[in-house]
Amino acid sequence: MSVVDTSRTATAVSDPAPVAAVPPRPRRRRRRAPEEPKTRGLISSGDRKRRSVRFWLTLVQGVLLVGLIIACLGPLLWSAKASVSSSQDIVSDPMGIWFTPNEWGNLALAWKGAQIGQSLGNTVLLAVGSTVATLVVSIAAAFLLSVLRPKWGPWLTGAILATLFLPGVISLVPLYLTVLDMPLLHIRLQDTFWAVWLPSAASAFNVIVLKRFFDSIPREYLEAATIDGAGPLRILSMVVLPLSRPIIGVVALLSVVGAWKEFLWPMLVLSDPDLQPVSVMLPKLAAGTAPLSVQMAAVFLTIIIPVVLFVIFQKQFLRGVGTAGGIKG
Repeated sequence: MSVVDTSRTATAVSDPAPVAAVPPRPRRRRRRAPEEPKTRGLISSGDRKRRSVRFWLTLVQGVLLVGLIIACLGPLLWSAKASVSSSQDIVSDPMGIWFTPNEWGNLALAWKGAQIGQSLGNTVLLAVGSTVATLVVSIAAAFLLSVLRPKWGPWLTGAILATLFLPGVISLVPLYLTVLDMPLLHIRLQDTFWAVWLPSAASAFNVIVLKRFFDSIPREYLEAATIDGAGPLRILSMVVLPLSRPIIGVVALLSVVGAWKEFLWPMLVLSDPDLQPVSVMLPKLAAGTAPLSVQMAAVFLTIIIPVVLFVIFQKQFLRGVGTAGGIKG
């Protein structure tokens, strides 16, 4: 009998032959449905490919762009031209494009002789004071209604909204009588900058805008600050205000522009010429004996400053308008 090698047999049984790995099946990619062509405005993308449509569309857009440039920059450029021209040139050829700027002294006469420089300083003080007062009152009211949320908050919000439906002329006489004699304090605010600063602080529109923005701040941020032991003032300064910089910038810029062009109220409460802003001084300058060229130089100096401010802060202004709808948590 033959001897069987048990070791080889055990090894052959314990070590089976290797099996070739089966490659995984490639996954089938799902076919995406064809996207529908996006339509921008009233003209579809298919119509935009047509040569005639592109021609007329480009023509209309160019005409509208030129019209907007003329409507927006036309008055500014014309006042700049008239400010360095003589009175005779302004009257004889008011719409002339080509001109020779030979009256640079008009700007100096308007700045010193017509006291436009002093009036511009008063305007800056009024605008800055009105903006600060508006921000303090509006932020405090919006924080109270949006974050603190007292029980009588909805009633106060409704009362603030109701004031938006009242014309400003209705409150003109009571407000003027209040400035002449402050209740309880019996202080006369006429011929002081406080007579312009304090009434401008109570702006229902700014309160509602800030409240809406504060409402969009996630409540988790406020609750986390409260758990950490922060009080209302610290929540306002450390959480709410840093998140609300864009809308605060928009409110501040609108307040500056509104105070800069205000005419009726400063004319009523500021009878002293040394305190009157430029919006009140310009009509007096036009009614006086100043030459037309000096008047146009004063107008140019008056309107160039708000334009420069908007150009400098236009990024913050547009960013604030874009983010005024809310904050994503």
